[in-house]
Amino acid sequence: MAVVGLALLAVVVLALLVLVHRYVWRRFVGDTTAPGSPLRRAGTVAVYVLPLLSVGALVSGRAGAPFWLQRVLAWPGYLWLAALLYLTLALLAGEAVRPLLRRALERRAGAAAPEAAPGAAPSVDAASPGSSGSSVVTEAPPAPAPAVPAGASALAAPSRRLFVARTVGGAAAVAGLGTTAYGTYGVLRGPRVKRVTVPLARLPRSAHGFRIAVVSDIHLGPVLGRAHTRRIVDTVNRTQPDLIAVVGDLVDGTVADLGPAAEPLAGLRSRHGAFFVTGNHEYYSGAAPWVEHVRELGLHPLENARVEIAGFDLAGVNDVAGESEGQGPDFGRALGDRDRSRAAVLMAHQPVVIDEAVEHGVDLQLSGHTHGGQLWPGNYIAELSNPTVAGLERYGDTQLYVTRGAGAWGPPVRVGAPSDITVVELASKQA
Repeated sequence: MAVVGLALLAVVVLALLVLVHRYVWRRFVGDTTAPGSPLRRAGTVAVYVLPLLSVGALVSGRAGAPFWLQRVLAWPGYLWLAALLYLTLALLAGEAVRPLLRRALERRAGAAAPEAAPGAAPSVDAASPGSSGSSVVTEAPPAPAPAVPAGASALAAPSRRLFVARTVGGAAAVAGLGTTAYGTYGVLRGPRVKRVTVPLARLPRSAHGFRIAVVSDIHLGPVLGRAHTRRIVDTVNRTQPDLIAVVGDLVDGTVADLGPAAEPLAGLRSRHGAFFVTGNHEYYSGAAPWVEHVRELGLHPLENARVEIAGFDLAGVNDVAGESEGQGPDFGRALGDRDRSRAAVLMAHQPVVIDEAVEHGVDLQLSGHTHGGQLWPGNYIAELSNPTVAGLERYGDTQLYVTRGAGAWGPPVRVGAPSDITVVELASKQA
């Protein structure tokens, strides 16, 4: 049944993509270009090639394609997915403007049309000398219609339709592509630092002000590589944290392909070291080799394990995706035998494990995974499957902080959900 369900979902998604591309082609190409013109041919080719590149970008890694081919497909393929989203949204907004613009042009055409010329008054010719004295009535020739100034002439109906199509299409292209470009710049410039203070009832005064740099969802892969890692490391080190928590989804690929991209992580610096837990994408990429590799780089993996830090316990659990390999989260191993009088901070990639954290008396859970939605309006979709999409919330006696992450999955684009590295400062409530 699961296979049938996935097949049906794939058919629905494919049909939706076909319809969306057909709509985009019609509005940007079919309505604005002449049949057989070079522009129409180019637009038609693009509407077939771009989605094929997107499919290639999505499946090449899973299919074991060479890494160089993954990189070739990734940039155009993933960027088109983001551009398609915002071009479609812009066109849909333009549908409301389209009839208003048509009516405005029709009113202007009516105002510019020349009024009908009134019938000319008959002229009376005086009797010529020698005539009988009677007058001869003749019709004056009709006066020529007044000239309409250039620019005020009414557009013919076909011309009005073309003008509206090009105006709305041009505005939609600027809005959609501009949004995509700005979102790409936001990712490539690197994450910004956020700071949040979290009071913990059981934290001793000696640990008041302890600062944890929370980093998640770096997503090294065919798009984001070594330069991206270096930006993150430099940003983290500038905050001079007491401890660094890398909360999963470090990579989208194998150690063989992405090991060099991860090497700058060896430069992370803090008083109490850097710790790592797996995310769901590690299990897509080979979790065990990556755990060993980050250990070689100087990070300390917490695989359902716990360490004592000055003033509190730091625990980490494997991601729930590891259950398919028998390596899922084990809260008993990580937290079962600890001293409940001590504060506990838990590293767990996905926010959905917050209920288990509450049951085991965790004071603060640090998570990522959601990307804050990454691409608006994706935040509304993320809310359907995550208790918290971004920020700090309380669940019973446990607080949950979710970072938006330092990278991006798929399209290297973020809209309405800027990437961040969060410095969480722990505050003691004890006198």
